Formats: sequence, structure tokens, C-alpha cells
Amino acid sequence: MPYVAPVKDMLFVMNELAGLSEVVAYPSYAEAGADVDLAPAILEESAKFNQDVVAPLNWPGDQNPSSLKDGIVTTTPGFKDAFEQFAAAGWQGVVHPAEFGGQGLPKLIATACFEMVHSASLSFALCPMLTDGAIEALLTAASPELQERYVPNMISGEWTGSMCLTEPQAGSDLSMVRARAVPEANGTYKIFGTKIFITYGEHDMAKNIIHLVLARTPDAPEGVKGISLFVVPKFLVNADGSLGERNDVHCVSIEHKLGIKASPTAVLQFGDHGGAVGYLVGEENRGLEYMFVMMNAARFAVGMQGIAVAERAYQKAVQYAKDRVQSRDLAGSAGPVAIIHQPDVKRMLMTMRAYTEAARALAYYAAAAYDAQHAAPDEAVRKSNQALYEFLVPIVKGFSTEMSIEVASLGVQVHGGMGFIEETGAAQHYRDARILTIYEGTTAIQANDLIGRKTVRDGGATAKAFSAKITETEKELVASGSADAKAVLKQLSIGRAAFDEAVAYILANAKTNTKAVYAGSCAYLRLAGLVLGGWQMARGLLAAERLRDSDPAFYNTKIATARFFIENLLPQAQGLATSIVEGGYSANALEVEQF
Repeated sequence: MPYVAPVKDMLFVMNELAGLSEVVAYPSYAEAGADVDLAPAILEESAKFNQDVVAPLNWPGDQNPSSLKDGIVTTTPGFKDAFEQFAAAGWQGVVHPAEFGGQGLPKLIATACFEMVHSASLSFALCPMLTDGAIEALLTAASPELQERYVPNMISGEWTGSMCLTEPQAGSDLSMVRARAVPEANGTYKIFGTKIFITYGEHDMAKNIIHLVLARTPDAPEGVKGISLFVVPKFLVNADGSLGERNDVHCVSIEHKLGIKASPTAVLQFGDHGGAVGYLVGEENRGLEYMFVMMNAARFAVGMQGIAVAERAYQKAVQYAKDRVQSRDLAGSAGPVAIIHQPDVKRMLMTMRAYTEAARALAYYAAAAYDAQHAAPDEAVRKSNQALYEFLVPIVKGFSTEMSIEVASLGVQVHGGMGFIEETGAAQHYRDARILTIYEGTTAIQANDLIGRKTVRDGGATAKAFSAKITETEKELVASGSADAKAVLKQLSIGRAAFDEAVAYILANAKTNTKAVYAGSCAYLRLAGLVLGGWQMARGLLAAERLRDSDPAFYNTKIATARFFIENLLPQAQGLATSIVEGGYSANALEVEQF
């Protein structure tokens, strides 16, 4: 079925849960023309573009993926034209500063737009996603000269960006990066080495590709403290801004993948013909610090990819369930009925819907925190929101992507045997989703980050701040007094208690029983996602109760979905807390030789 952007659902989350009215009131966004009335117009335009232009390319991209011949990568027919339209309409620059040609709008608005393009075609959206991250890294760390040279053309979509971290011997452990950067007398560097898994490292959709490359200078210390970041353009850029000669960076192969087949995943060779010209970003040996800016942007974006593919899988499953007639209704019927009437099919569809809505609400809440971190006039507000956003990034990435695999799998199950057949398209979503828990840091990496950097480092202050916010919502549920609110209150309070128990255990044992604590890291991430997602669903229920009379059908659906999440999915929190607190010993019980 055609993709239909859930604009109404998005606006509900933006307005009622993420505080759009507060976000657009920040001076920098107000100056950019942002207001609550602008958001619907932008989202409707984004929906139209992605439904009409990008979404029809999703299936052809899977069936006719990018190809490599004589060092030239040709993308799926239609991709180049769609990207030109994407760039011309200004979608690449929604969130970026006006001084470089962007629109300077809040991340909250941009997040909804990018959810749509990811839903329309995950493979297509990877190109602007990586470009966004490269832009953010350059704006954070590059010199004004480098910013002026590269950023405007990246925002306009004339050029795209890539992030070049991984090497054959250096996957997630970037301390093992061995690419070399040799300084030249003119202030540039010659870059040598191989980078693998480079998404859109080579393609035909833009005139230039700006690679951000991690490499080591000759005297750099070993480990992560000796890595620097370099701009290495595919084509060198002349002083007047025109393109010069081809740089010494070449695509030697592209990967054949389980999913996201239309996106070229390149192996790039730097320096086979004398050295690729690179330009140092910021200071030597601070490359990983700068790259983390791009990685964090990408991690949040990959979380949005999880939500996006879940939404697409859900829509396809609903349509099939309405169309597929089989078996009589359990309550009795004259003949066979559509399978959506069967309780277990409803259960699967509600699970898909509830997971997607909870993850979307949490991600948009995080986007609003990012906006407050960067744009709120009050420094204390900026600092507190920075902590909230940084805590949420690994959850948005880890929980949303793990959820997307489950949702896409349920989508296949709803289709039954036809879901296993490629022609229905359900299998593509399952295959596409599978990479999301791996790239930009595996779920385990996100989970370890959530424990080490985000929970233990501040003594659990941010985790406890979220728990306090949930407690406030519980008071609002008490005040509501409705049957739905009472049901939600019961399970939300149990979930919060499970979260508190896990946090207390982690804080008490992280230093003395480290391996036991980290054995439960992924369980902790899932627990946090369920509880914080449940909190957002509870807030959504309260908002829907308040607004119900204006659109009973829409808001009653919101209430029912929230209650389903709280009663059917959130109860997992108790079991997860038990596994975190009690399961560390058994997880580590076997010696290596016993496996």
C-alpha cells in the first residue's frame, strides 16, 4: 500500500507532549519564523513530497539496488532526480543555520520531516541523514574557512557528506584506527588508508562528496587519544568555490547486503596514488571528540529510522489485515471475515501501533530537549535539557531500533505465508530494520553508554530526574480519576518502581561488580525505553482526555493505544528489573572454555 505520513499523530505529539509552543518561542527560532501554525504547513508539504516522490522508490530500490562499475556507483533509477527535488525544496537545510543557507528551524520540526523521508525510503534517506551529521560536525569543530568552503553547498544539497570511521581491523573499537595523515608544508595532510562500511561513500546523486575521515598523524599517541578528524573531499575545491581535480579517494567495492540495498555501502581507498588531500578539523588528536558530534546526530537519526520503518510496516500490516478474508469471526458470522476481526491479529496490530507511538513520543520529547539545550535563553534550562537529551539519545537509538525489528517481524506474521514472499513488501521492512541495531553503535554500545556515561557518571541524577517527572504524571492520573487513568496509573507506578530498582542496583554495584552490572545493560536500556515510553503514553492519555470532545474518534484511539501499551507492554519492566538485579552472576558463570 502507499505510505501515508501520520501528520495528525505527529502534530499531537509535538503540541501536547514535546511542547512545540515553548520551543518556537525561543528567540532564535522565533527570528527564523517558527511558530505553532508553521509546523502543520511544513509537515503537510513534507508529507506530500515523501508520499509522491520518495515512497514510490522504496520497492524498486530494493529490487534494483545501487551498482558499481569501473569505480562509478550508479544509484537506483529515480534516486538522483528525487534527491535533486529534495535539495531544491530545501529539506536538507531545515534545521541548519540561516547564515549558511539553512532555515534555522527547531530540531523538533525537522525530526518529524525526517521521520517521513525515512518511512518513505530508508535507503534514500541515509544520504541526507549522513550529510546532516557531517554538517553538524563541521559547524561544531571546523575553522570558519572550512565552514564557508563546504557547509553552504552541503546544506543546499549540491554536495553530500559521509563519515569514514570503520576500517577492516577497527569496527566499533576506534582505538584501532590506522589510517595515516601526513602533514604537508602547505598546511594540508596526505591521507592514506582503507575505510569500510561507508554509507553513500560514492554515488551519482551530487556533484561532490565531503568525507569526514578519522586518521592518525605521525606523532599521535596510541588509542583513542591519538585520532584526528579531516575533511577529504571527493573533488578538491578551488579558491573561487568551483570544483577542481579529483582527489585520491576511490571506491573499490560496494557491499551486497541483507537490507537497505539501494544505499551504496562503499569500501573507500585513500592515497593509492600519492595521497588524498585532507584538511584538519579543529585540533590534532581531538578527532574522536568531534566525530562524536556527528555520531550522536546519527544515533538519534537511526532511532528515528527505527520509528519510521515500524510505522511503514504497521501501515502495510493494517491494510493487509483489512483486505485478507479468512475464517469466521469468533463471535459468529455468516461467512469468512477480514482477519483484522480476529483478536490475535488485533493484538499484533496494537503492539505494532503502541510501540511505534511510544517511541515516537519519546524521540520527539528528546528533540525538544535538544532545542532547549541550544536555544533556551536561561543557562540553567539549557544545562538541564542537555542532560535530559544526552540520557535519551542511547535510548532513542537502542530502544527504537530493537522495537522496529519486533514490529517489522509482527508485520510479516500478520501477512502469514505471504509475508515470507518478497512481492508483498513486508519482508523488506524486516530486512531493512535489521541493520538499525548494528550501525552507528550496536545496542550493547548504546546500553553501555547509558550505564557508564549517563547513569553512573552523574550518580544517577538524570535517571532520578526522569523518575521524578513520572511521579508528577502519576499525580495527574490520580487527579483525572477516570477508569483509563486509574488503569494506567497502576502499571506506570509499578514500571517506575522497577526503573528505580534497576538504577539503585547499578549505582551500588557498577564499580564493585562491574561485569554483573554490564551483563544487564541491554535489559536496562529496554527497561528505560519501556518506562519512559510508557510515561509519554500516559501523558498522551491525559492530553487526549482533555481534548476528546473536539475529535472523539481520534482521541479515543489515543486513549485506547496508551492503555494497551501500559497494560500489555510496560509490565515487562518488572521482569527486566529482576534480570538486571539478579541475573548478572549467571550471565558470567561460564568460563570461556565452557562455551
